[in-house]
Parts: sequence; structure tokens; C-alpha cells
Amino acid sequence: MTTSAQCPVDFITINENQVRLTAGGVFLSTLLYLLTAYWWIILFLLIDFTLRAVNKGKLSPLNLLSGLIVKIFHINYKPTDRAPKRFAAKIGVTLTFIAFGLLWAGFSTLTFYLLILILLFSFLESVFAFCAGCLLYSLLRKFSKQEPLDL
Repeated sequence: MTTSAQCPVDFITINENQVRLTAGGVFLSTLLYLLTAYWWIILFLLIDFTLRAVNKGKLSPLNLLSGLIVKIFHINYKPTDRAPKRFAAKIGVTLTFIAFGLLWAGFSTLTFYLLILILLFSFLESVFAFCAGCLLYSLLRKFSKQEPLDL
């Protein structure tokens, strides 16, 4: 992990390059929604984040696509711990669930702002390998003064 924030760990490694490609897919999907306003894109993101958050990443369309890209282009395996990425996916589930609900309730401006946040987080992960989930996790631990979350 390239950030100095304290992250959850589960000692299971995954390919950071694939994670970054998946984040790029989230970025492009979110951008596509912002350009088209097709509601089903938010639903797609919600399903994809949920699959990754509950350890079913092998079924995640964006994860499958990024895995295919890694294989086709022979992108090196760069190990990183899985837990921070699951935590980030849980944040993604929360944000897209709220965005989807707000959209259906007619609050398109609030939906827009939540999706801009997802756009920013996915951009940071994809381009700079900066895990916003790790930063949020550290802040939550600091303010709650609790033991690490069991992921």
C-alpha cells in the first residue's frame, strides 16, 4: 500500500494493478452516468461494489474485465492486502446505495455530488494508488478510539 494511513489488514494479497484497473472502470462508469444520466449505471455500480465488498470479487464485472486486461497485456502482479480494498468497496456500496435512493426520490443534485465523490476516489486509486478508504478508516479509528474493524 502506498499510503501512510493505517488500513485494515487480512493478510490475503491481491494484485494492486488489477485493483487500479477496476478503479478505472468505476471511474469510467461513473463518468458515463454523469454524461448520460442512465439510472441503470448506478445500479450496475451498486451491484459491482456489493460483489467486491462481500468477497465475491470473482463475480464482479469490473473485476473480471480488469483481470482480463491484466492477462492480455501481461501486467505484472503487484501484491497488496485485500482488506483495505474491501473496506473501500463497502464505502462504494454505501455511497452508490444512497445515490440510487436519492435519484429515485428526485434529488438529482445530491446524487450528482455523491457520484463526484466516487469519481474522485476512483480516480485517486486508479491513477495514484491512493486508497481513500485507508484514509477514512484511519479517521474513523482516530475519532472512535476503537480497536481495528474485523473485516
